[in-house]
Amino acid sequence: MKIAIQGIKGSYHHIVAENYFGKNVQLIECMTFSEMPELLLNGEVDYLVMAIENSIAGAILPNYSLIDEYDLAMVGEYYLEINHNLMVNAGQDIADIKKVYSHPMALLQCRSFFKSHPHIKLVEDADTAEVAQRIQKRKLKSVGAIASAKAAEIYDLEIIAEQIQTIKNNFTRFVVLQKQEYLGDVQATKASLKFVLKDKSGTLGEVLMLLANHKVNLSKIQSLPIIDRPWEYAFFADLVFEDIQEYKNALAEITSKVSSLKIFGEYKNNKK
Repeated sequence: MKIAIQGIKGSYHHIVAENYFGKNVQLIECMTFSEMPELLLNGEVDYLVMAIENSIAGAILPNYSLIDEYDLAMVGEYYLEINHNLMVNAGQDIADIKKVYSHPMALLQCRSFFKSHPHIKLVEDADTAEVAQRIQKRKLKSVGAIASAKAAEIYDLEIIAEQIQTIKNNFTRFVVLQKQEYLGDVQATKASLKFVLKDKSGTLGEVLMLLANHKVNLSKIQSLPIIDRPWEYAFFADLVFEDIQEYKNALAEITSKVSSLKIFGEYKNNKK
């Protein structure tokens, strides 16, 4: 099975891919999210693993747009606790470090830690694990990476500060994506969809009331501007339910309140 991930081995996407599918998978490494959908549509991979939101930083809006643009189907999800670690080539301590490279999100989530070490310059980079690999390959000194403990293990780096993220209860939600012809899970307890409301006052409130009437919980809603239609918005929503028939009944009633409705996926709720 071929799984495309953002980043390289040792990245958080790598951890999710193995936790979700098992270790007997072939990873296709991508440095950007935007290159991933074409691999799936061209049949070069079986699934994509893509981060979609973080409990601290919120939704990763460009990834919602990619899923919509390429008509990808969500077939599963995985919540990973994110623990950032400062790592270097062995034999150094934090006083020796002049620069630390990592993904912008990781730097943001660890900024409070580095306030106590003003001598260190923070530099944005493409991927957490790729920085760890580069430090190891080039035998760099005075340079650190923020990455997972798995990256330190793979690239033989020494962790000099563990769990340096500001907020310790830090989770990222990843979605597993397939081609849109996927039909949905008959035992689904969660659905992700996009809808555009009719131009009528109070319509969003009516939609929310219909969901509540059918015991469908709106666990997330995110608005994004509609390209070429100024001041109009599409809503991306996650719905959680126990009875799939009640969910389907709710969708049937909602269709009269919206001008368009698109289901990205129906799958098992994996939030613990």
